[in-house]
Amino acid sequence: MDSISKLTYRRFLLGSQGLWPGRRYRGLTGAESALKRMQALQLDPLVMVARSQDIAMYGRVLDYKPDLLYKMVYEKRKAFDYGGWLMMYPMHEFPYWRLPMKHRRESGLRWAHFTHPPKDLIKFVLNELREKGPLGNRDIEGDAVKVWSYRGRKETSVTLFYLWLTGEVMISSRKGFDRIYDLRERVLPAEYDYAAPVAEAEDFFGKKHIAFYGMAREPSWKTGLGDFIHRAVSAQEAKGRIERLIEKGEVSRVRVEGFSENFLILNSDQARLAELEAGRVPKAWKPKGSSTLEEVTFLAPLEIVSARGRAKKVFDFDYVWEVYKPAHQRKWGYYTLPILYGDDLVARLDPKLDRTTNTLQILGFWLEDDAPKDPAFADALANGLRRFAGMIGAKKFDLTGIQPMKLRAHLQKASRQWIELQ
Repeated sequence: MDSISKLTYRRFLLGSQGLWPGRRYRGLTGAESALKRMQALQLDPLVMVARSQDIAMYGRVLDYKPDLLYKMVYEKRKAFDYGGWLMMYPMHEFPYWRLPMKHRRESGLRWAHFTHPPKDLIKFVLNELREKGPLGNRDIEGDAVKVWSYRGRKETSVTLFYLWLTGEVMISSRKGFDRIYDLRERVLPAEYDYAAPVAEAEDFFGKKHIAFYGMAREPSWKTGLGDFIHRAVSAQEAKGRIERLIEKGEVSRVRVEGFSENFLILNSDQARLAELEAGRVPKAWKPKGSSTLEEVTFLAPLEIVSARGRAKKVFDFDYVWEVYKPAHQRKWGYYTLPILYGDDLVARLDPKLDRTTNTLQILGFWLEDDAPKDPAFADALANGLRRFAGMIGAKKFDLTGIQPMKLRAHLQKASRQWIELQ
């Protein structure tokens, strides 16, 4: 079993997600490639400064603008969104997702007053879509739900959600963040409208869980596979499946400095891992623009490398997204984002976009104790602020939340120069 340093582990996670050593994707095809590299993109409706999914894509695609994601997904049909834990996946995966969709159809809705909508209600909703075309929850009349559900206030809305989970309908487009549904056959490219064999789909998701995390903790692989395929996976089954993947030469175990458990890695990633352990950056990871040492990246609040306690384990960076906490319980701020500099998380900031004046406001800024405080970092932070402002359409800056004063003065000077060039 190979052993790697914690630094190699950190760099591999960042690089395998397309975040380090810099952006290596560009344009519409780049957004599609970035999603394939990420494996999945979590979606969130909040738009304090930009939606989490747009911040995630900005960190990977050199010239990213928020409309690029919707164009790639809903116009070009290169991806689809799915699941109770709302994620976006590459479209070519859809045949594998027919397996968890089947399992959801068998188990029904666990949180609704009906586990399976009445057949006449399903028929009504499907006929509405068939006759009228793409529709949202508000476009289909129906009785109020008997038991409150955040999936919809009408029985027709909950039925739409059920049909989406079971693969009968797909999200055709969005108005803002509101879902517009249509029949699967009118959204899904014909080449993907089939169900992959069960064994093939289960193997696919077993490897996808590993790829999504870069390296997956072996003890949690069982839960990850079960979540993907939407059925229980026993410890005995998981052990057998892991051993078969290893025997087939598709997966290996890895030890990581500072962690007691084993990790699983796809063998297709072993060469890149070896290069990193030897101190080299894989050629395929060469940035198209500035590196993260030349320009910091603000990480999305739902970024897989840092969300849900992972920042602490991987970067020794204590990060909790406090957007759902009451104001008096927040340590940092409402929409605080980690700042990636080089291969480390060194600071955080709480941004807000004032849309009446197109001003990017920094409400708070906090450096880690061991963060660099030299001119090189100040320049990288200024470059990062400029790109972020360009992505969200900001034309001005309000940097009063940045401390120390010397850093703020440096950034204000750089921002004035950028504004003059616009």
